[in-house]
Amino acid sequence: MKAALLSLQDHVCELLNTIDACQVFFDITVNFDLTKNYLDLVVTYTNLMMLLSRIEERKAIIGLYNYAHEMTHGASDREYPRLGQMIVDYENPLKKMMEEFVPHGKSLSDALISLQMVYPRRNLSADQWRNAQLLSLISAPSTMLNPAQSDTMPCEYLSLDAMEKWIVFGFILCHAVLSTDAAALSLWKLALQSSTCLCLFRDEVFHIHKACEDLFVNIRGYNKRINDIRECKEQALSHAGSMHRERRKFLRSALKELATVLADQPGLLGPKALFVFMALSFARDEIIWLLRHADNIQKKSTDDFIDKHIAELIFYMEELRAHVRKYGPVMQRYYVQYLSGFDAVVLNELVQNLSVCPEDESIIMSSFVNTMTSLSVKQVEDGDVFDFRGMRLDWFRLQAYTSVSKASLGLVDHKELGKMMNTIIFHTKMVDSLVEMLVETSDLSIFCFYSRAFEKMFQQCLELPSQSRHSICFPLLCTHFMSCTHELCPEERHHIGDRSLSLCNMFLDEMAKQARNLITDICTEQCTLSDQLLPKHCAKTISQAVNKKSKKATGKKGEPEREKPGVESMRKNRLLVTNLDKLHTALSELCFSINYVPNMVVWEHTFTPREYLTSHLEIRFTKSIVGMTMYNQATQEIAKPSELLTSVRAYMTVLQSIENYVTIDITRVFNNVLLQQTQHLDSHGEPTITSLYTNWYLETLLRQVSNGHIAYFPAMKAFVNLPTENELTFNAEEYSDISEMRSLSELLGPYGMKFLSESLMWHISSQVAELKKLVVDNVEVLTQMRTSFDKPEHMAALFKKLSSVDSVLKRMTIIGVILSFRSLAQEALRDVLSCHIPFLVSSVEDFKDHIPRETDMKVAMNVYELSSAAGLPCEIDPALVVALSSQKSGHCNNIHCLAKAVNQIAAALFTIHKGSIEDRLKEFLALASSSLLKIGQETDKMTTRNRESVYLLLDMIVQESPFLTMDLLESCFPYVLLRNAYHAVYKQSISANA
Repeated sequence: MKAALLSLQDHVCELLNTIDACQVFFDITVNFDLTKNYLDLVVTYTNLMMLLSRIEERKAIIGLYNYAHEMTHGASDREYPRLGQMIVDYENPLKKMMEEFVPHGKSLSDALISLQMVYPRRNLSADQWRNAQLLSLISAPSTMLNPAQSDTMPCEYLSLDAMEKWIVFGFILCHAVLSTDAAALSLWKLALQSSTCLCLFRDEVFHIHKACEDLFVNIRGYNKRINDIRECKEQALSHAGSMHRERRKFLRSALKELATVLADQPGLLGPKALFVFMALSFARDEIIWLLRHADNIQKKSTDDFIDKHIAELIFYMEELRAHVRKYGPVMQRYYVQYLSGFDAVVLNELVQNLSVCPEDESIIMSSFVNTMTSLSVKQVEDGDVFDFRGMRLDWFRLQAYTSVSKASLGLVDHKELGKMMNTIIFHTKMVDSLVEMLVETSDLSIFCFYSRAFEKMFQQCLELPSQSRHSICFPLLCTHFMSCTHELCPEERHHIGDRSLSLCNMFLDEMAKQARNLITDICTEQCTLSDQLLPKHCAKTISQAVNKKSKKATGKKGEPEREKPGVESMRKNRLLVTNLDKLHTALSELCFSINYVPNMVVWEHTFTPREYLTSHLEIRFTKSIVGMTMYNQATQEIAKPSELLTSVRAYMTVLQSIENYVTIDITRVFNNVLLQQTQHLDSHGEPTITSLYTNWYLETLLRQVSNGHIAYFPAMKAFVNLPTENELTFNAEEYSDISEMRSLSELLGPYGMKFLSESLMWHISSQVAELKKLVVDNVEVLTQMRTSFDKPEHMAALFKKLSSVDSVLKRMTIIGVILSFRSLAQEALRDVLSCHIPFLVSSVEDFKDHIPRETDMKVAMNVYELSSAAGLPCEIDPALVVALSSQKSGHCNNIHCLAKAVNQIAAALFTIHKGSIEDRLKEFLALASSSLLKIGQETDKMTTRNRESVYLLLDMIVQESPFLTMDLLESCFPYVLLRNAYHAVYKQSISANA
């Protein structure tokens, strides 16, 4: 590093001395490249020395370096004394360089004074720009197709920031000319009035007024200069902020107009390319000025340095950049024809008219003409790659040849040639260097080093609804960051690249969060409106209508009439803006930004803004669905399925409307979220509505059924609360009737309902396990009863030996209750699927109904499993078979559920144990009928208690069974007993109700 620094100093000094010796002519409007590079060299050298002086421990660092060199090589670095002397000499770098540049004053001042035709024209007020209708394509429609021309083409988009650095630093180094040349003084004062600080490197700044005053205070006769500096400082502090604010305001409207016109008529990019690059350069300069000064405010009032509309200006810059990249071939086609059809002809005439043209210069000029003449539109159409770098380098060399004092062909005498060549060079850049031109005129990678200000601007943009549509410009700016890296410093690529990625990710994530929050607020409003349409809210309206007359008759003042749903849509005044209107407006603005680009590439990483929104919508939709269940584990409260379904549909309606704003696949969001809700846990391991509702129905509703607080009524197809001392906190009918079960099926879907069935079957299997224990305890007695069903007296004696008969009855009743609830759930699922997929359901049903009896049981079970998943009733319940095979060892009392339990348990068990279901159930019917006929002959009241009800239970078992028939029942049990039993139970119920 130290060798490079000393080498650079040597080469710069040698080059500056050579330039002075050759008495080179500098004029930014003629030999633009030579003058610009000369001024850049001086300023870069000055900035480097100033940055060196700002390293706090520079003496210690080079001392440690020399000590390490001694330890490694056994001797000091031979350049160490010289480097040390340079550090000491440049302790006050500007003062030292003012002495150094005394011999170079003439060349430097000539180059700077040539800016007098360029800098003042660029440094105008917004009002002057507005009066001149600067950058407007439509101010003069008749000239819209005319090419934008200027004698100083490259100066039109030259950076104002760069010119101010040239002027300020340049005239500090050759300050003597300020006292002798009025033009130099005018330029210097104008630059001092425009800014309070300049950029040295990235976020390192130079406070110009204080530094200049400190330098000039010790120079005799410079009191007038010091007064000029103080006046300029006051002017800068009081007026520069407002002047730049007005410029930004003008540029916002000018760039918007330019971008809009070019979007509609991209062909204008050909003739008006200069306007585009001028607009980009002007806007870039104003943004950088604001960024630099906002971070280094020197006045109490900060209003001029806070621009809440800065995002709009950056956005239109990005729009213009996008137009240039998109329609590059249009510009190439135009300028290829321009170069070959006009520029080559004019340049050839100029060369022919030269009085003196040495051979070398003539060869170069001829090569220019030949290169341009050989161009054709076909090259553009064929996609040929153009490269005019050699031609531009030749022109740079030619400027050096012709700008020395003893040149045979002097540019100072042929300024028209220089101006024409500058125009041609601009035209060549429009063909092969559009990307480089965009970087030169609109690179904003400086934001990489002002992260805090960058993030603050972004937050201000999101907070202002009218600006949120431009928020995409902040992630787009992250694509600029890599342009501030350099091949000579590759190690910082990763650091800057990582910063660009993290900022881009943060911006897109915040935009998606903001959109998600707006969507959530809209969904909340829509859910509230949908809730007003629920049937439960109409009771009050009906009550008011019924009582309306009576209240009028009594003369009492009735309750205020409740607003009906839909009132919010009746507008008496279009100016009235509701909260929902504001939310929709804000959302449409932000979604415009998210939808602005399909993707962007930042440091070889592709970002898709819409995917951020999709991801956030999925997460929020998942949380919202679970939240809308309003499940309270402590009180066991949960939303009714129909109410949750209404809210979910309202939510989905809002989400579907997002497709009007952003090109995203909302169906994919629905599929991802709703399918996860049909499982026990979602992808994040959180409980779903399936697990919440399954848990509630099992642990709350069905547990209260077992406790005798709720009963199942088949005629109503619902569970109903029974009058008890301790009233339940919920009404069972409101959660279990057919409409609620259908809503539950809509929400959980076939997968969720299958999980519910499996959970129910697990409870049944636990009851069957207990029943098996009871069977084992009574196995001997039951075996004897099986062979003695035709011996009534012996059967009666054996029955009395059975233990835990009540426990068997209770457990079978619990199983029946669970199966009855499952039957409701399956029926609801079938109804729902029949609406959604009627043809598929009918195909499954047809398949099930026509399966042959002799079909292998494994095949039959597959068919039953398919049918059960569609909610169809099956002869054998596959879920129950699976639950029981995994074991390896009405009326107020719900006794009517026993019939379903007997049939389904028997079918499942005999399927597992490979028995004939029909034969085993016939055997059960013979045993049961024999026992019941024996009861008919008993006279003991306790034995004959509820005899008629038990007869009816036998009838229900046969009716429920797909394997038993009424003919079979009548063969072993007289139907007259059943008829009498129905009559007796009916009379008993009438008397009980009376």
